[in-house]
Formats: sequence, structure tokens, C-alpha cells
Amino acid sequence: MRKYSQFACVDWSGAKTERPTGIAVATMNQDGPPSLLAPHPRWSRADIRDWLLKLAGAKTDILIGFDLSMALPFFDMNAYLPQWDASPTSPRDLWRLIDNICDDDPHLGSSSFVAHPEGKRHFRHSKNHIGDLFEGGTGRLRVVEQHQRDTKQANSASCFNLIGAAQVGKSSLTGMRMLHQLDGAIPIWPFDPIPESGPVIVEIYTTVAAWAAGLPKGRSKTRNRAGLVQALKTLGSPAPARLASYDDHSTDALITAAWMQQAAQDERLWKPPAMTAEIAEKEGWTFGII
Repeated sequence: MRKYSQFACVDWSGAKTERPTGIAVATMNQDGPPSLLAPHPRWSRADIRDWLLKLAGAKTDILIGFDLSMALPFFDMNAYLPQWDASPTSPRDLWRLIDNICDDDPHLGSSSFVAHPEGKRHFRHSKNHIGDLFEGGTGRLRVVEQHQRDTKQANSASCFNLIGAAQVGKSSLTGMRMLHQLDGAIPIWPFDPIPESGPVIVEIYTTVAAWAAGLPKGRSKTRNRAGLVQALKTLGSPAPARLASYDDHSTDALITAAWMQQAAQDERLWKPPAMTAEIAEKEGWTFGII
């Protein structure tokens, strides 16, 4: 099992604006403490893509976690987008489809995909606007998302739900555009083999890190220095420099970066028993779920 010299968490956002308040990036090395990368005025999704390409060019030895789903469900219906002739059969083809349809959307947005005559059929857009192929209830889930729920390791939402505070659809679709534009520059676990050196991307769920840091279920956010310092202490990490603002995006990123330093050394997390080769190929997996 390879080791990494640096770790990063990207708390992602699917908001329509160019520089969403919901994007935060925290990094740390083996000695810690974690720290925020805070460009002026704020991160854009294109900034994140370009930062990743620089890491790839420099062959930086870093493990990068993204808080988004990197594929849509496939195995429940043997298709990502059933009843659509253009439905892809691989994650990378799915990313390409989304990015191509949204080519004119600014800021790596995804509005055109969820408004597409075929695409919109699969999503819950609002309380009174629900696509005819949306499955109802929670919505379709990937194998890892259903497994998280069944084992109570997390409480993932469906990418096909676009409403409510817990929705992850918009962030995941914009994230898939970004992954496509990386064009293979950085290996993505578990879709790709892990190289001996250089950057690697994984999907993470910041709530898993928060629970590991001692934050209670149902209240997995901290918005003050005392809570952040205690969470990092639980993970064995020193306290960071004082922040200008203790919003939950920043604290999520800092806590998760510290957790990743520990989790990366746990071989079980790289070989979860429930993740078959077929699941890894079609749907991917959330790092940290076993």
C-alpha cells in the first residue's frame, strides 16, 4: 500500500455562481496541522480544475478527496439513464455526455443536462416538478450509497434529487464535468489503478470524517474554533491557524483532510469487501466506507 506526503479535501458546490461560497480546500502534510487554501476572492470550479492540473504536471504526491458522487447509479436498472438511447455504459462516457450537453453552461454548471428533454425525466427538480422516470422516495442510489444506509455508516442522498438541504445532484453533476475536463491527468480511485507516485483522487463523504472526529450523528457540523480544535484533537492533529470565518465548508474541509491522513493508511478502506470489480468499474465507491 503506497504512502502519500500530502492530503487535501475539496468541499465542492454545485451552485450556479462562478465562485460559490460552498467551495473550500484544505491541505496538510504528514506533520500537520491542516490549513485552508484560500485564493482571492474565492474558488471557482475552473480554479479547482486548473489547480489539479498543476498538481498533475508537478507530479505532486498528494491524495485528494472530493465530496461528491463520481457516477450515477447503474446496477439497479442496468443503466445510468434508462430509456435514453444515449445512456453511456462507463463513468467516463457519462462524464463526457454531461460535459458535452452543458458545454455552453458557464462556470462548469449543469443546468443544461437537467433541462435536457431526456435528462430531465430522471430528476426531482422541485416539489411540483418531478421527472416521469424519477423513482420516488429517496431516489435511485448507487450500490455504495445503499450500503452506507444499510450499515449506518452514512446517510447518502440520491444524485437524482435536486432539492433540499441534503441534495447532492447539482454538485455531483458539476463535479463530473470537472472530472471529464481533467482528461485522465490524475488517476481516480477505484476507476483507475493507483500509481506508485503522483496525485490520486478519491470520492469522500465529509460526514464520515466528522463522525470519526467525534462529532455526533445528526450534528456533524462545527462552526466555531472550539469545536474544530476538539475534532482535530480527536484525529490526532494539531490546531490550525485561526480562520477568518468558521463556516461549515471550511471546517468540513479541515477535518476531512486530517482524517484522510489517518484513513489513507488503513488497507481495509482501499479494499472494501462489498466493492466488487464490477461495482468499482461502473459506479465507483466512497473512500472510507467498508
